[in-house]
Amino acid sequence: MPDILFIKTSSLGDVIHHMPALTEARAARPAARFAWLVEEAFAPLVRLHPAVDAVVPVASRRWRKSWYGPAIWSEIAGSLRALRVVDYETIIDTQGLLRTGILARIARGTRHGYDAGSIREPLAAAFYDVRHTVSRDLHAVERNRILTGLALGYTPQGKPDFGLNRARFEKSGKPYAVLLHATAQAQKEWPADNWIALGRAIQRQGIEVVVPWGTPAERARAERIAASLPGARVPDRAPLDRVAQLIGGAHSVVGVDTGLLHLAAALGVPLVAIFTGSQPELTKPVGNGPLTVLGALGAPPGVEEVIAAWQTTGKD
Repeated sequence: MPDILFIKTSSLGDVIHHMPALTEARAARPAARFAWLVEEAFAPLVRLHPAVDAVVPVASRRWRKSWYGPAIWSEIAGSLRALRVVDYETIIDTQGLLRTGILARIARGTRHGYDAGSIREPLAAAFYDVRHTVSRDLHAVERNRILTGLALGYTPQGKPDFGLNRARFEKSGKPYAVLLHATAQAQKEWPADNWIALGRAIQRQGIEVVVPWGTPAERARAERIAASLPGARVPDRAPLDRVAQLIGGAHSVVGVDTGLLHLAAALGVPLVAIFTGSQPELTKPVGNGPLTVLGALGAPPGVEEVIAAWQTTGKD
């Protein structure tokens, strides 16, 4: 049984954008064993994909915060040894960064990646045995699909299939909408007062409002929004497989440009995407469910526009 290693370590949106490539690869190579090298925080989500046989976690984000400790160096050494245990038939780095190129070089097998003109960090191409040209003007999902197909000898066809089954997460009981207000970049935020106005419109339709968070600052913002929406829920922080369950069971999702937005799209949940500080052309959410994208760089949508889109998109 041939072993194939995929390298897509982060971020959350990038990891989700790689999932359709796995779905197609499984159809093309049903007898292969697929492993995925990914940041430890995203491992619970990756394990939900039915094509993934093994997850190889790394903790480079955590390592960078305290790299000087002897325990960290021991952990790094152990992770690198684990990466060399298997003789892979094919290694595919769809991340295309210098650090992932180095990880590809450490692993054992024929290494495939983008050529120097196809990636943001051209030096990464030096670590691959086989280099492929893939246009940078394509959406990230398509770039991943094309590179994987070139490495494994097939041509991607049809709509992307993320391999995630929303039906396993759907719940009975009162319907709820998830408001993804949190983002790591301030320019991508939508004002809290707008979220409150949207939440009130949602509650008037008999839909519960759920406001998740990831950092202490985001929790404070979520609680501020929920305080103005009687009955709104601020859930505890949870690993990504449980977050996927929360989003997958939702009546609808409204969110800014953040990783969880792409998870909602991948699950096919009715979705309204709000862009304020980024352009949606190459990184907008992609999925097979009802989906509306509003706004652009420097041109955020207004509250009434988002409410109208939610009322239309949420009619699943």
